[in-house]
Amino acid sequence: MSHRHLARSIVMQVLYQWDFKGKPTAGIPAIVDQQIEEFGVGLEKEIEFVKNTVDGVLVHLQDIDKKIEEHAPNWSLEQMAIVDRNILRIGVYELYFNDEIPAKVAINEAIEIAKSYGGQSSGKFVNGILGAMFKEVEESTK
Repeated sequence: MSHRHLARSIVMQVLYQWDFKGKPTAGIPAIVDQQIEEFGVGLEKEIEFVKNTVDGVLVHLQDIDKKIEEHAPNWSLEQMAIVDRNILRIGVYELYFNDEIPAKVAINEAIEIAKSYGGQSSGKFVNGILGAMFKEVEESTK
C-alpha cells in the first residue's frame, strides 16, 4: 500500500469520525492528530497531505456536497452510508478542487478505499458517481 493511499485512508477516517460525531469543526485538529498517531506511523512526509486534504474538504464542503447531490439524485446525503459519503467528499475535492491530483488517480483511489472500508456495493456506488462527474469535467475542458 502506497503512503499516499494510506494517507487518504486516514483522511477518510478523520472525516468519518467528524461526521459521525455531528460535524464538530473545532474538534478536527484533535481528530487529525489522533488518527495520524494511531495509523500514520511512517507517514511523516504525508502529514501535510492529510491536513491539507481534510482542510480542503471542509473549506469546500458546501460545493462538494452540492455536486454529490446533483450526481446522486436518488440518494440524499443523509441516506448514504457515512463511509461512502466521506469517500465521495474526498474524491470530489480531489477531482474539482485539487489540481495536483490527476482526475483518474482521484477516482481510482476513492474506489479502492470504498472497496476496503465500505459495504459490498460501495465501490460501484462511488465509481458511478465520480465517473459521471469525470465525464462532466472532461466535457467542460474540451
